[in-house]
Amino acid sequence: MSRKTVRDYIRTIPDFPHEGILFRDVTTLFADARGMRLCVDQLLDPYAGQRIDAVAGLEARGFILGGAIAHQLGTGFVPIRKKGKLPGPTFAQDYALEYGQATVEVHRDALPAGARVLLVDDLLATGGTARAGIALLERLGCEVMGCAFVIDLPDLGGRKALEAMGMELHTLCSFEGA
Repeated sequence: MSRKTVRDYIRTIPDFPHEGILFRDVTTLFADARGMRLCVDQLLDPYAGQRIDAVAGLEARGFILGGAIAHQLGTGFVPIRKKGKLPGPTFAQDYALEYGQATVEVHRDALPAGARVLLVDDLLATGGTARAGIALLERLGCEVMGCAFVIDLPDLGGRKALEAMGMELHTLCSFEGA
């Protein structure tokens, strides 16, 4: 019997949220104890031995992963949230969506300048949300040590966009197409 990979735990749902889209659902990965542990361990692997002061997670599934990774590292967790969800003074960053724009925010006092941060999310598509998160962390004066994602959709260009910014990327699996 062969061992399951992270990809094996991810369910594909056709035509969600729109016709022609193959939605990569990580809730099946998160619901399985072995799958979740495998995922967190593999996301952490390239950063073993590096000093990481905090983990930043992108709303919303990045919160699930980021909290688990921060726990394993013994560091704090910083949420990067959709506009209007954080109670204190924030920095905001707009980014492009397929149709329109969105904004993410981080508390202005979330981390001290010079903190070394790992940015985490479940999926890398166009990279817009991740680029906005990186911009926010850099406005705080942080050093983004890397970006870790469960899934890469390489056809959508996010990896190339983040690498062009000089970011180190770590992904666990990829799916062709949108």
